Amino acid sequence: MKVVFMGTPDFSVPVLDALIKAGHEIVAVYCQPPRPAGRGKKERPTPVHARALELGLEVRHPVSLKSVGEQDAMRALGADVGVVVAYGLILPQAILDAPQKGCLNIHASLLPRWRGAAPIHRAIMAGDAESGVCIMQMDAGLDTGPVLLEEKTPILAQDTTADLHDRLAGIGADAIVNALGQLDDLAPVPQPELGVTYAHKIDKSEAKVDWTAPATEVDRKIRGLSPFPGAWCEVDGQRVKLLASRLAEGQGTAGEILDDALTVACGDGAVQLLRLQRAGKGAQDADVFLRGFPVSQGQQL
Repeated sequence: MKVVFMGTPDFSVPVLDALIKAGHEIVAVYCQPPRPAGRGKKERPTPVHARALELGLEVRHPVSLKSVGEQDAMRALGADVGVVVAYGLILPQAILDAPQKGCLNIHASLLPRWRGAAPIHRAIMAGDAESGVCIMQMDAGLDTGPVLLEEKTPILAQDTTADLHDRLAGIGADAIVNALGQLDDLAPVPQPELGVTYAHKIDKSEAKVDWTAPATEVDRKIRGLSPFPGAWCEVDGQRVKLLASRLAEGQGTAGEILDDALTVACGDGAVQLLRLQRAGKGAQDADVFLRGFPVSQGQQL
């Protein structure tokens, strides 16, 4: 098929590669514009932009798709289908209608649960037992279109958002190739009204750990916010990101260090911190972190 591809972050790159490997023609790649990054604030292309340039594909990065000119330019591509994955712009109806078979979205949740911006984070933070990918026929609503195909995966006990993100990216790449291969035979299934939840964008104000919460909740927050924005607490007045954890045995005052392996008491139960990061330092496994920044049993976080 002639495909117009619309995506921006790392999550979208495996999908682009899979479409090309499957023999589809990418007539254009749409992504977010380059943003200032790094110490020099030099404009840096997004991961999809960089990969598309490597592949010699035409790249477009309009700041909006609302103008008649942009909509005409999309129609002029003569695409059979649009594939959209974590693009970052709302698509007007004229854009959705531009490809002959419309636009398909790869959404990283089991719709209608976790419509919206941060489905992977929210699934882990909520303690969901499973996640997955839906291939959805896009309409004008927020992730409200009918589902063509669904693939599931369990959320494992120590999965971080980074772990689940990478797994779902691969699942999504395989799923869209499968969907395009049988597109005319797939029956769109409307999403049920029951079970709708919204994965609101993660706010940095959510990231501070409340040790008085139950250990299950603390553990989910740490894993769900890893690697970005990173759950955090203060240790000896220094802010430390907590990037991996697991549930552990133990009881004590909330925030108390219970042993020499970074087991921390919560409001109910305890968690063991497995990976941490001090300001200005790289992420470190707990044993390496402790060699450079000792934390003693009985210390209060």
